[in-house]
Amino acid sequence: MIKPSPNVHAPAASPARPALQRQPTAEERRRAQRVLLRMAIVVHVAGKPEPIKGFTHTVSATGAMIILPEGFAQGTKFTIENPKSQQKVEVSVVRPGQMNQEGSLLPVEFLTPAPLFWNIVFPPNIN
Repeated sequence: MIKPSPNVHAPAASPARPALQRQPTAEERRRAQRVLLRMAIVVHVAGKPEPIKGFTHTVSATGAMIILPEGFAQGTKFTIENPKSQQKVEVSVVRPGQMNQEGSLLPVEFLTPAPLFWNIVFPPNIN
């Protein structure tokens, strides 16, 4: 049996901390919690005489993923109306929409904070 030399030290075992080594998930990177909510919305676009009817796919305290019959370019600004509360909020398109069978899936964010626009109380973000 070979005995280790007293001058040789085994490497210190580093405690495993996988939570600090892995990349955060998309859910962890989000600024706000998302909630699946399908509700009617009315979109008012400057220069268009008729409002556009659509609905939400998911909502958050900072915006929503909405479905409209047509898409808009990234950076386009318009107003969303919650027909139940008759509240309106100005939004900006975060990125171009993706077409699906229901229309254009369009991510938008509020230009000014409106955490109660959807009549949902979102828990504070712990990230």
